[in-house]
Amino acid sequence: MNPQVLMSLPGISPEEILFIQEATKDLSETQENNFLMVYNTKRKDPQTIMICTIIGFVAVAGIQRFMLNQIGMGILYLFTGGLCLIGTIVDLINYQKLTLEHNQKMVVETLQIVKGMR
Repeated sequence: MNPQVLMSLPGISPEEILFIQEATKDLSETQENNFLMVYNTKRKDPQTIMICTIIGFVAVAGIQRFMLNQIGMGILYLFTGGLCLIGTIVDLINYQKLTLEHNQKMVVETLQIVKGMR
């Protein structure tokens, strides 16, 4: 997959680019286009996750966990005030790692969808 196309995704990291390139190396051009369309709707921008984590300090804790499809952790953060703000601070430090892990899961999920298309 062309790295220039991937660079158009907001907030994409070099690790994410390498992961996508390795995962999509066997796809046809049509499958690559379908992959990009689907993946672009599923991936999360690290800056958005950071902003939602910051919101957890002043409003509702756990929004970032809900956005990353970690519903159980989101509920836990919601009812414990972000684990007494300690979890929110840890998430603020690790927001890029959390986002990368989510996006890697979405790459695998999107590949399954694209390979299932005929």
